[in-house]
Amino acid sequence: MHTKEEKLSALGRLLDIMDELREKCPWDREQTMLSLRNATIEECFELMDAIVAGDPLYIKKELGDLLLHVVFYAKIAQDEGRFDIGDVANALSDKLVYRHPHVYGETAAEGSGAVLQNWEVLKQREKDGNKTLLSGVPRGMPALPKACRIQQKVSTVGFDWPERSAVWAKVCEEINEIQVEIDRKDTDRLEAEFGDLLFSVVNAARLYGVNPDLALERTNRRFMSRFGYMEKRAAEQAIPLQELTPEQFDALWEQAKRHVEETV
Repeated sequence: MHTKEEKLSALGRLLDIMDELREKCPWDREQTMLSLRNATIEECFELMDAIVAGDPLYIKKELGDLLLHVVFYAKIAQDEGRFDIGDVANALSDKLVYRHPHVYGETAAEGSGAVLQNWEVLKQREKDGNKTLLSGVPRGMPALPKACRIQQKVSTVGFDWPERSAVWAKVCEEINEIQVEIDRKDTDRLEAEFGDLLFSVVNAARLYGVNPDLALERTNRRFMSRFGYMEKRAAEQAIPLQELTPEQFDALWEQAKRHVEETV
């Protein structure tokens, strides 16, 4: 591992390279914060893939790609005379110190739950902080992690189930309401009720310590692997998938389940 001095030197080298690219590379010189936005979103998802894969080299690469974007945005702002990477780092350091009074002050915090409660209270006290508890949830955040983040935030002020087992009654209630809308054939209400069901299932996962986004991604990957196995076996028999009977699909699916459970 690198010493602190070596880490600072590596970051300094990156900043020097960014300065040179903005000066000498036509593409880098033309970029704006808006032009980089979609690429930044893509890099975030690639980092999430790397984390799920658990590959240290892959994670290191994607962290580097994301760090490039942080440095790039700061350089653009510097060129516009707004702020630079030093301002970004100092503002972050100030915020971390302010929001951790149990480390840098005299506030007591027993457990991570108390830390999160203090964090949300302090965020709203800041001069440029969120005006309401949920105003800091990004509008463009994907719906599944967004639902989890909303629930995490409101739980810090006590808006939560007193006993986590109580959430299952809510899940069952939402399933029943979906059936009512299916019978009524009201597509708009049906969409709303499916949303309520998904929200309640996300809540249940959170209460039981499961990350719903990771859980769903795990199922996605397992399903894709199993379906790929089915495609391979059907191709070996020269049978197009669309010509398989329901019984053949079931048989291949059972084979795929056994194969994937043993190898994935």
